[in-house]
Amino acid sequence: MDYQELTRVMRTLALEAGDKIMEIYNSDDFEVKSKSDDSPVTAADEAADALISAGLRASFPDVALVTEEQADSHDISAKTFLIVDPLDGTKEFVHRRGDFTVNIALVEDGVPTRGVVYAPAKDRMFYTDGEGGSVEELGPFDKTTVGKTKPIRVADSDNAALMVVASKSHRDQATDDYIGKYAVKDMKSAGSSLKFCLVATGEADIYPRVGRTMEWDTAAGHAVLNGAGGSVVRFDDHSPLVYGKEGFANPFFIAYAPAVDLKPA
Repeated sequence: MDYQELTRVMRTLALEAGDKIMEIYNSDDFEVKSKSDDSPVTAADEAADALISAGLRASFPDVALVTEEQADSHDISAKTFLIVDPLDGTKEFVHRRGDFTVNIALVEDGVPTRGVVYAPAKDRMFYTDGEGGSVEELGPFDKTTVGKTKPIRVADSDNAALMVVASKSHRDQATDDYIGKYAVKDMKSAGSSLKFCLVATGEADIYPRVGRTMEWDTAAGHAVLNGAGGSVVRFDDHSPLVYGKEGFANPFFIAYAPAVDLKPA
């Protein structure tokens, strides 16, 4: 895999998909449909999926592709695959709250090794560079020329005063009970895979997820966090969260900076 080329392609496709999404987001109205699992889908999901899928297949025809909007057709036998959530945080999009992202990642042997997370309504973009380290690009975002970037790194966390980030749309009592095991300085709410990125930049120390997610929801953010020195583990036994699972469903998990003293479930 040419990681430099992969980074270039993923970044460009994320920006192009972001433009499509924002056209619909800023329109007067848009249709919201329900998928078979009752989750919402919009024209923005479908347009972004078509654009990203075409771009990845053109650039990397020999690499398997998994996307949320085409999940029923996927083969999980490949050890290396690209995985896409063209619009992560559809509920945030529908309610025009802005916390939605474009997620594109590469998984190799169960590990997300490269990824891009772009939040077009927030003007924030995070990705792994050709060497696997993570950066935040500071806009304006030109599709052909990379702007100023800064390396990002997880916090040297203080376990007596942790910053926790949790979901806006999926907060529940089980999450609050787990957070209660820590000495918490403050909490942030964020949508979509931005939560991984807040841990990656040191803006938060830990993100516990006690709820349903799919691999396309998490792979890009996981890759960015890995590249910033962080980790993602299963909630139950603290073993690494791996990818390429049957049905692409994730167990509960914890994303965190390594200095955090993880508590048992």
